[in-house]
Amino acid sequence: MTHSLTANYLWHNSLHMFFGKCLLRSISMGRRTLISVPVCLVFCCMAPVFGQQTALPTVSFTFDFPSSTPDHYVISVSDDGKASYESDGKLSPQSAPGDPFHSDFTVTQATRTHVFDLAKRAQYFERQIDSKNKKLAFTGTKTLAYKDAQRSTQASYNYSPVSPVQELTAFFQGLSNTLEFGHRLDDYLRYQKLALDEELKKMEELLNNGQLREVSSVAPILQKIADDPAVIKVVRARAQRLLEAAENGSK
Repeated sequence: MTHSLTANYLWHNSLHMFFGKCLLRSISMGRRTLISVPVCLVFCCMAPVFGQQTALPTVSFTFDFPSSTPDHYVISVSDDGKASYESDGKLSPQSAPGDPFHSDFTVTQATRTHVFDLAKRAQYFERQIDSKNKKLAFTGTKTLAYKDAQRSTQASYNYSPVSPVQELTAFFQGLSNTLEFGHRLDDYLRYQKLALDEELKKMEELLNNGQLREVSSVAPILQKIADDPAVIKVVRARAQRLLEAAENGSK
């Protein structure tokens, strides 16, 4: 949003400067350049249109649950397929808080279409989506948000009975699982190679149980493990199987 506002400010400022120069030039040169004025006006009228084009529709999911790992993360998916993820950076419940973990990646066309279709079906989170059932166990505060050039809406919930919201929740939580695996695998490859086998076993189990999404988002670290001669063969084979699942679009 800050980037969009800055871009709009620079665009409008540039046009005002251009318009001023046009007027001065028109006045100084007389009738021959009267056409400069309407041309300048056209550009100024188009400024809001160009400004709006910079605001790509985006769906985001924020999760906050103290004592969980991670206990905070944010995922956003833009209409062009570009996505980002940021969490508190903890590798395990026992580890000390570290630097925030950030990852930029691209989701598949099918995933992008599905996410935005679900957001539309959920009426872009403009209405109440929480069940308000206080008897349900607390499973973390979840917030879904939608932004484009015309609207900016969000809704928070513990549990939602709204079907599209349930699907989005499962997708984003599965995507967080995948990205946190990638975060740990990157750390283990550098500092604890012996921990890779158990981590990849868990990853295969969650993939088979449908609890991972967009495994292709961590393909780079899986490829590094599969190609590393310092890693034992059984671990490299696990990484290769996960890569093949990512290439085949599994989950």
